Order: sequence, then C-alpha cells, then structure tokens
Amino acid sequence: MSTQPDLLYTEEEEALRAAVRDLLADHCDAAGVLARAESDEPHDRETWKALTDGMGLAGLLVPEALGGQGATHREAAVVLEELGRAVAPVPYLTSAVTATEALLACGADDLLTELATGRRIGALAVALHLAPGGAWKTVRAENGTLRGELTGIADAAVADVLLVPADDGGLYAVAADAVTVTPQVSLDLTRPVATVTLHGASGRRLGEAEPAVRRALRGAAGLLASEQLGVADWALTETVRYLKERKQFNRPVGGFQALKHRLAQLWLEVVNLRAAARNAADALTADAEADLAVAVAQAYAAPVAVRAAEEALQLHGGIGMTWEHPAHLYLKRAKADSIAYGTAGAHRQAVGELVALPTP
Repeated sequence: MSTQPDLLYTEEEEALRAAVRDLLADHCDAAGVLARAESDEPHDRETWKALTDGMGLAGLLVPEALGGQGATHREAAVVLEELGRAVAPVPYLTSAVTATEALLACGADDLLTELATGRRIGALAVALHLAPGGAWKTVRAENGTLRGELTGIADAAVADVLLVPADDGGLYAVAADAVTVTPQVSLDLTRPVATVTLHGASGRRLGEAEPAVRRALRGAAGLLASEQLGVADWALTETVRYLKERKQFNRPVGGFQALKHRLAQLWLEVVNLRAAARNAADALTADAEADLAVAVAQAYAAPVAVRAAEEALQLHGGIGMTWEHPAHLYLKRAKADSIAYGTAGAHRQAVGELVALPTP
C-alpha cells in the first residue's frame, strides 16, 4: 500500500537551510558574486571550500561508508534552494549531484570518496541543455584513448575529473589536465560552460554510460527545480521588500492595487513551484515514479523562475536595470536554467508520454 509523500520540511531540513543560508550570507554576498561574474574566475573557491570542508555538503548523496553523509535528495534540494537564492557560483549541481549520480550508477567508490570531500570536483561531459530522455554526444574510444569534442559542458573549467561517454558504450573518467577546455560565451556567468576537446586522452572505464548518464540527468533535472525555486523565492521576497520601502505620491508603491495583484499571482506560482520541486526531490529519494515527478517539476519550474526574475527586475524600476543591482544575475540564471537539462516544452512532452496523454 503506497503512502502519500510528506512535502513539508523536517526540523533537520530547516536546520540545514539555516546553516547554509548563514554561511552564504558570510561568504557569498551579492557584491562578491557581481564582482566574480565580471572577472576571469567566476567560480567562488572559498565558498565551495566552506560548503564542503566546513559542512560536508559535497557528499550528501554519497553513502557514509564511502566518506559521504548518506543523506537523501531532499537534503540536497534544500541546499540547492539556498544556492539558488544566492546565485552562488559554485559547482554543487554539476559535481555533488550530476557527477555523483553518474558515479553511484557505476559503483566507482574511489571517485565517489574523492568527490564527497569536495577537494576534487567532477563534471559529467554531457551538454547542459540535454534532457534526461535525450541522446548525448559521445567521443571515439580507440585502443584505450579518447578523441573528440564535446560542447556546452557546465563547470568544466573548474573540474578535476571529467566523466566522458564514449562510442563503445562506456563512461570514462578523464583527468582534466589531459584535455583542452575552451570557455564558451554563456548568458549565466555564474555557471560557465566550455568546450572539452580530447586529443588521445587516456581514460579509465567506469561502467556503462547509458544507465549512468540517464540517472545523472534525471537527478540533476529534478533537483534543478529546487534551485529554480530559490531564484524565484529571492525575486519575490526582494521585490515585496523593495515595494514596501519605495514611495511614490507619498505612499509605499506596494500599496497600489495593480502591483498587489501581480505579486499575489506570483506568490501563488512560487507556492506551486515549491510543491512541484519538493515532490520531485521526495520522489527521487523514494525512487517512486521519479520520472514523472521530475518531468512535472521541470515543466512548471522554468516559466515561474523566469517570470519571477522578470517581475523583480521590472518592479525595482530604474535601479533594477543597472549592472550594480543583482537582479540581472537572477534573470540570467533563470533563463539559463530554463534550458538546462531540457526545456519546459520537452518535459511537458515527457509528461504526456509517461501518462499516455497525447500531446499536440
């Protein structure tokens, strides 16, 4: 007999949220993120070290026997909510979720232990835009060496090990210093992408690429909804705060009925997004109808996150249009996330297929 999922946050999850939010307030303020986004080194290694060495968050999904925390996707989702609220330029989604999920499918215990410490960063060499059900590009495997080029690889510039799918059906671990990483122009400067070129790089075969990549993409897509929730929640909270303070005609702008209606509608959408994201995290934890839960969450998350960020930028008025205000970082993250791990349209089609509902 199946039980209904409990989507409310537990006391432990709320405690985790508070700890992560406090840490990000100390290490990842808006001014610092803005400065890094305009520099040649967008990744915040100090914050990453605090999250991993100080709190052990890189190993949340890794079993305790392998040096991890043995936690679930629900806890990882809480962390991603807070990282989304701060648009933190750290490779948590790509290393602690995507790469870790792929390694869990392969049973690569030694690499899992290394990623769990956070001292090594992993990246799955599959384009960031690829949906869980999509076909990924591979490289050629020839006599133990790998040759080819892969584009749109998120956080490749900061990775120590790349998990590369090859045309022989295997997933290979390749040291980052054995490949050429060329930065690509990315809308979201807090999560840069790059082209990875392999010129006869040696790799260690970990296992079959098919189940590993599909598990990794499903987990990443499901937990990305929590990051999008964090972006949307920040946009709503900061906009409400600003409109309470900003005055026009000697009264708070937030008191105007038209703006109240817009914010009320946005609040409803964010609440619904929270339910969808929590359901996806819970389904991944229980591995019960996770494909459907992830597809539903991603079909809903992207439009809400983008609209929330757009409303924040517009309702902040002139200050919201400046580079000095962080609103543009949230809009760029929301827009980039809207095509990461599949577009909303692709996930809506997946929902139709999963429930045998014809789609246009």
